[in-house]
This record gives sequence, C-alpha cells and structure tokens, in this order.
Amino acid sequence: MKKGSHHQICENASIWQILFLFSLIFLIDSTSHASVSDFCAANLKGPDSPLGYTCKKPAGVTVSDFVFSGLAKGGNTTNIISVTPAFVAQFPGVNGLGISMARLDLAPGGVIPFHTHPGALEVLVVTRGFDSGFVSSANLVYLKALHKGEIMVFPQGLLHFQVNVAKIHSNAFVSFSSTSPSLQILDFALFANDLPSELVMQTTFLELATIKKLKGVLGGTG
Repeated sequence: MKKGSHHQICENASIWQILFLFSLIFLIDSTSHASVSDFCAANLKGPDSPLGYTCKKPAGVTVSDFVFSGLAKGGNTTNIISVTPAFVAQFPGVNGLGISMARLDLAPGGVIPFHTHPGALEVLVVTRGFDSGFVSSANLVYLKALHKGEIMVFPQGLLHFQVNVAKIHSNAFVSFSSTSPSLQILDFALFANDLPSELVMQTTFLELATIKKLKGVLGGTG
C-alpha cells in the first residue's frame, strides 16, 4: 500500500471518529433534555400567540399543570346555559398539545345558538340528552336527538347548535382539536355589532324593525 493511501485512510477514519463523537454528544444531550421537550406547560404570565403560550421553566412545572377539576361540577344555569372551559388558560398542561375540553350544562329550554369554531373541530359526549345538529357548507342539515353515551362530531368551521327540549337539565362534555378554540356566535356576529342596520338589512333580507329589535337585545348599535 502506498504511503499516501495509508495516510488518507487514517484521515478518513479520524473524520468518522469525530462525527461519531459529535453524534454521541448530541444523543446524550437530547436524552438529558427529554423531560423538558415532552411538554410545554403554559406560562400564563407570558404572552399568548397563535402558536400558544411560552413554556414554564421546568423547575416551575407541577402536577397541578396537568390536572383540572373544574369539569366535575355542573355549571350555573341561571341564565339557561353554562359552558365551563378547560382551555389552556385554565389548564396549562394542554399548551402545545392541540386539544382542550369543556362542559356544557343546559337548563330546560336552554339553547346554545348557532355558532362556529373556525380553528377547531369539536367532539361532544352526551351525559344527559338534548337535540344537536350542524349545517354543512352545502346547506344540508344534520340533526339528532342525542341520548346518554352518544357522541357527535362537528367538523371544523361549520355552524352548529344544541337545544334542550326536555323538562330536566342536560349536559355533555366536549373536546376540541385546539388548546384555545375560537368562537363566533352567529346572532352576535349579526346583531351585536355597530354596522348600520340598513346594511344588515341588505345582507340578511330581514326587516329593519326586526334588526333594530335584535340589536337592542344583544347590545348592537347603528
């Protein structure tokens, strides 16, 4: 073997040894920080953003960040309905995980009006029945009287609602594909704003008197 070739082989071996050493250091470093990257418990004192909250420092994370007891107790339905959220603002441990929950409680006659979650799909698990449905983008209606133990899914962004037609309270648990699902209620979007009533009339085909009445009830102006 030529002397130059032997030198080249040794040089290549040294390069591979260096690369292996760097890989080993990276692996050890990644393993030592695994407990940090497993989760990102929300630092609720920090800024919120579309990507979520910043992470708490590991030393400040406790088991309480991963436990939320607020859904165990029924909400106050004095105002017909009650929604108890377990979003990231109440449940820091879900930060960055793309999931959250809520509890719905409806008094007899309670209605959760047409609304949508633009950034999340919703799965509803019924514990005491009510009617629920959604409308597709093709204006097809999917309506069902739901009973205890049944599950219904509401695709992301579609208008949906719940109505308790029974003479007893009803409730359900809801899961969202977001840690902080957005909410837009159709009635408020139409009548709790400051758009001129004449413009709302043009875009909804409702009578002007009806629009002004609804604006008065929901706090809109114009």
